[in-house]
Amino acid sequence: MKLLEKLFKIIFGRTTIALVALCLQISILYVSYKFYQEYIGYIFTGFVVLSAIIVIYIINAKQNPAFKLAWIVPVLVFPFFGVVMYLFIKTQQTPKRINKKIKKIEQEMKPDLMQDESILKEIENKSSRVFNLARYMNNTGSFPIYKNTSVEYFPIGEAKFKSLIEELEKAEKYIFMEYFIIEKSKMWNTILKILERKVKEGVEVRIMYDGMCSLTMLPWSFPDILINKGIKCKIFSPIVPVISTCQNNRDHRKIVVIDGKVAFTGGINIGDEYINEYEKYGHWKDTSIMIKGEAVKTFVIMFLQMWNIEEKNLEDYKQYINENNSEFAHHDDGSYVLPYGENPYDEYTIAEQVYMDIINTAKKYIHIMTPYLILDNEMMMALKYAAKRGVETVIIMPHIPDKIYTYLLARTYYEELLEAGVKIYEYTPGFVHAKVFISDDEEAVVGTINLDYRSLYLNFECAAYMYKSKVIKDIEDDYKNTLEDCELITLENHRKYSVFKKIIGRVLRLFAPLM
Repeated sequence: MKLLEKLFKIIFGRTTIALVALCLQISILYVSYKFYQEYIGYIFTGFVVLSAIIVIYIINAKQNPAFKLAWIVPVLVFPFFGVVMYLFIKTQQTPKRINKKIKKIEQEMKPDLMQDESILKEIENKSSRVFNLARYMNNTGSFPIYKNTSVEYFPIGEAKFKSLIEELEKAEKYIFMEYFIIEKSKMWNTILKILERKVKEGVEVRIMYDGMCSLTMLPWSFPDILINKGIKCKIFSPIVPVISTCQNNRDHRKIVVIDGKVAFTGGINIGDEYINEYEKYGHWKDTSIMIKGEAVKTFVIMFLQMWNIEEKNLEDYKQYINENNSEFAHHDDGSYVLPYGENPYDEYTIAEQVYMDIINTAKKYIHIMTPYLILDNEMMMALKYAAKRGVETVIIMPHIPDKIYTYLLARTYYEELLEAGVKIYEYTPGFVHAKVFISDDEEAVVGTINLDYRSLYLNFECAAYMYKSKVIKDIEDDYKNTLEDCELITLENHRKYSVFKKIIGRVLRLFAPLM
């Protein structure tokens, strides 16, 4: 009986229905193609001409070369389907509408993200390079750099969870939570009990999570369940059974803001594997940071920008900005923090530029932790250049992957990096989900941004760049400790890797920009 119930849920579940609907749309395109088959000669000639025009357009477009290649191949090899799909995607209005709304919200909130010029002047006296980076971040994304801010680093999910619970208990005005994944779990149940109690105390609570959760992890009615408890809840870009590019742009951010005083970000979602309550892919290595002080303001605004995308009118966001962080008004320890986000709809690749700036200007070392390694040519050349000019360039990767196809794809970059002198380690106890960059004991980034196309070009992401902060030593110490549990990948043992798996990885390179 239970087997029949499970089978019924699978057959009539929303995931199955969504897949069937998508297959139906693809079938309609195919049937249309077959219907006009008798005119195939004329149609094919027309599409060949059209494909040539589109290829010329793609070559001249302002876009990453890897994405251009990902389109040129199908347009030339499959003129009909390639051209139809390209025109279908490029003529969609939803991404343009969303970007227009984001720009409008950003413009209205911009006055609260003005850069304090005195801070820039201080930084210029210390480092013209960091000054230029900070100026770029504010000019392109309205992300100011702050001082009077403290940062605490959590080298594992359990530590972040413990601190998060403590801070949630202190909430007096509001709690904002934005996550890529919320999964029914011990972690979520513990958080939910606090949120329910806080709502009764008069604290405003908002939850936003990505629509991918609604496929397998949460019931479709989950927002209604929370709303009935007094918690405001939204799904970002719910998955619907329609072919659409905007569904490829996910909200991968992890943000918690409490009373405008405290903010959390990092790689840790809400699910028991993130705090090692159970081993899904071996031991789960993840990281997070807690920020207190002036820099929290940017996280408040980033959350509200995403929350208001589908709202007709922008709310009075100023009531949520804590301008009187008195505890940190004079917390001047010579350190600087720059929170920032990535918007896949604008023309800037801020997340990649920060990473590239660190790689290209490092003097002694660059230490990287990332779960995925799917590189474009620019990032590959930057890493190789760093290693070849004598900068210790080290990457920690998972040994037990969560997605075998991304691991096989990552493996295709190993040989070229190793030959250039980049050191690659794999975390043997399990899976590394941390997204960490550290350089020269002076700067670091912790956030949600993986070293792959999806994070750098397709998703909404967030992170914090830290300069001259005391916490950088904690991050570097954790990196060294993690290395002790890692296996060094050499050219010799890499070349012994399965030939069959290498071939699969090479084939997957064709689809790398989509992963």
